[in-house]
Parts: sequence; C-alpha cells; structure tokens
Amino acid sequence: MEAGRKERPILWWATVAVFILAVDASFVEDLDDSFKENRKDDIWLVDFYAPWCGHCKKLEPVWNEVGKEMGSIGSPVKVGKMDATSYSSIASEFGVRGYPTIKLLKGDMAYNYRGPRTKEDIIEFANRVAGPVIRPLPSQQMFEHVQKRHQVFFLYVGGESPLKEKYIEVASELIVYTYFFSASEEILPENVILPEMPAVLVFKDGTYFVYDEYEDGDLSSWINRERFQGYLNVDGFTLYELGDTGKLIAIAIIDDRNVSVEHTRLKSVVQDVAKNYRDHFHRNFQFGHMDGNDYINSLLMDDVKIPSIVVLNTSNQQYFLPHKPIENTEDMVQFINEILEGTAEAQGGDGILQRIKRIIYDAKSTVGSVFKSSPLLGCFLFGLPLGVISIMCYGICTADTEGGSDETEASKKESTGRDLTDEGTEEELEEENDERPPELPDDEEQKNILEKKKD
Repeated sequence: MEAGRKERPILWWATVAVFILAVDASFVEDLDDSFKENRKDDIWLVDFYAPWCGHCKKLEPVWNEVGKEMGSIGSPVKVGKMDATSYSSIASEFGVRGYPTIKLLKGDMAYNYRGPRTKEDIIEFANRVAGPVIRPLPSQQMFEHVQKRHQVFFLYVGGESPLKEKYIEVASELIVYTYFFSASEEILPENVILPEMPAVLVFKDGTYFVYDEYEDGDLSSWINRERFQGYLNVDGFTLYELGDTGKLIAIAIIDDRNVSVEHTRLKSVVQDVAKNYRDHFHRNFQFGHMDGNDYINSLLMDDVKIPSIVVLNTSNQQYFLPHKPIENTEDMVQFINEILEGTAEAQGGDGILQRIKRIIYDAKSTVGSVFKSSPLLGCFLFGLPLGVISIMCYGICTADTEGGSDETEASKKESTGRDLTDEGTEEELEEENDERPPELPDDEEQKNILEKKKD
C-alpha cells in the first residue's frame, strides 16, 4: 500500500511533465512537402533538423519554448520544424548544408540565424528580421527608448538620397545582425553633431560615430565592422562572427571566476585600449576577453596559459603572442603597434604543415574525447578495427613465410634431380666408351710391330 502511495506522486509529476512538453510542442508545426507552396503568405521561423543529429536533439526543447513564447505574445511569425533528411529537396532549395539550420523565411528572402541557440537570442532575431528593414523614429522619446534598449544600432538621418538607397540595400542584407533606423535631424540629442547631411551613424559604447565615405570606404564594409561593441565577452559564436569583419581580434584569456589581481588587470588593460585608443586601432582590431582556454587551445592547437593575451588573425589562422608580459596599457599598445608594423612574430597559419598538424590534432582530440566520455565505446570503436588489421597483417606475413619455404624445398628437389641426371649421363658415356671397338693402327705402326716380332 505504502509503495503504491509513493508511486502515485511520481506518476503524477511525470504526467504533468509530458503534458507541458506536449503543450510547448503544439506551438511548433511539423512541416512536410506542402510547405513550399503554402508558406508564401506568412513569415516562418523554421528549424531544419536531422533525427540522428545530437545538436538537433539538444535544440528541440529550446525550440518548443521559442514556439510557445512566439505564440503567447501573438507574433505574426509562425514557428515550424522540418526533417531535412525526409524532405531533402526542399532543404536544398533553402540552402541547408548542416544540422540544425535555423532560417526565417519572409517572402522570397531566407535569412540565416548564426547566433547562440538560446530562446532569448532566437526570439530577438525573429522579431528583428520579421519587422521592417528600416524602422522610423518619429520622436526624441522614441530615440531615447531605442538607445536604452539596444547596445548597437545604426541610424540614417536625412531625406531621399543615393546614400539612403545604399543604406536600405545594406540593411536588407545585414538585418540578421543588428537594427537599422531612420530619423530627422530634429529628434537627435544636442550632443550629436553632424558634419554634413545626409549621414549614417552608429550608436554604441555610450557614444556615436559618423560614417565617412572617404575614410571608411564602402558602407556595407563599415557597417559590418561597426556592428559589434568595442569590447566583447568573446565565445565560439562571437569569434566566428568576428571573422567576417576582417579585423584582428585581441583577447585577454582569463578565468572569470578568478578575482586575483593578475586576471582583473589584464582584462582592464584590454578594456582601456579598446576605449581610449579607438581612433588608433578600431579599423584593424576588435577587443575582448574569453573565459577559459579550452576553445582557444583547440583553435591554436597549443596550451595557452591563463591569464594571457592572444591576438588572432582569423583570415589566415595566424596568431600573435607577446614576447614579454603585458603589465600595463603602454605594453599592450606597444604590442599592437608591433603587429601593425610587422615586427611581431606570427605563429600558426594555413600552410600544408599546419593543415597536417590540424588533422593529427583533431584525430587525437576525437579519440581522447571518446575514451574520456565512454571508455568501453572507445575500446570497441578503435580496438576492434586495430585487432582486425593486426590479424590480417599476421596472416599476410605468415602466408609469405610458408610460401617461401615451399619454394626453397621445390628448388632443392629440382637441383637434386638435375645432379642425378648429370651423373647418369656420365656413366652412360663410360659404358659407351667401353663398348666402342678399338681403333686400328695406321700402316707405319703395323710395320714396326711386324719388325719387332721378327727380331
């Protein structure tokens, strides 16, 4: 009786959990081949997945939460998921090359999501891309609200112009990363001074910067470089995105949980350079810090100590390490100038030797991770093939040895047979000589013989 009573709460909670999961999943539609024709009138946020994909399974509960949240707030964005292995032709048409792939489909446009796979980040992406490409700011109060809400945003100020056309074109492409607004000059704060009109500005790091075509080059490249804050908490996703900017990335490798002077000092030094030397370095460098060295170790195929400074060049896989400890801001500025001048030693790269090293490193890491997570599975995956190969090699070597012995014995028999044949031939020759009649002497010899007999 008591055991039955204890089991009832467990079964009840299990039933509640299954019900909650079912409710969350009900906001996510399972899509099939009819989706291609039925989607055009709606905005869709779709997860293209594979049933066997571990990352897809990890994303599933997050995706159900996204669907529930979007449904509860009355968003016009519909949330769905599609098995890309069952409907591969549709997935290929949308450019799906890996799993999971998250896309927002809006009209004829398909926008890729490349950020962290969290509910908040995915929803923020969907709301940003689903809305208008350029959002107007009609009042100063609205401008202040946007400034408080967004850490980085771009603003076009002015009327119709070729610059505005270019701004709209770039915004249509880069809306997946950041927000774009437009406004008149009257709604700007008094401290914002424009050298000329029309203008494009970026607001970030508590200040603003104006686009200058002559100094900054192409508008698209400038926006792509400026869409990040001057100093970042860098992780794998952020590092991947920073690779598109073409900048070198100066990172303090620290332990966020370590509050020692050495860790906090390096972080403060990099922050100081990012803020106070922006005019000198912002076109070429992005600054930040990374918590822990696991990711950077796998990237550099080396053991980077904590704390330390690393400068990455993601375009060619090179990196720079300071030749002396970074004690203050002046040391960091000197190190960066050495990189710009080409006097700092570059390590790594994407040459043949580095590629071979990468293959070996990845193989060792894979084997090590398998054995670490599941030793029995590691023994089965790697021990069984090695055992089979060893048996095959042993069989081949043994077969070669036995074949060699057989050939030796056969050669001996052939040589013996040849000797016996040769000896038999000599005996036959002697017998032939014995049977041959004696040769008769010539005339002079016969005369001599007869004379001797007379005497």
